[in-house]
Amino acid sequence: MTQQVKRAFKYRFYPTDEQAAELSRTFGCVRLVYNKALEERTQA
Repeated sequence: MTQQVKRAFKYRFYPTDEQAAELSRTFGCVRLVYNKALEERTQA
């Protein structure tokens, strides 16, 4: 049996102000949709 080497990489990025605003808006929408779906699932 052969062993497989696992590797991990870390990346950082430095968004511009415009990109940061877009990311914030996107993650805000994702959080809203997730919470609504979780609420629907909990009530079902």
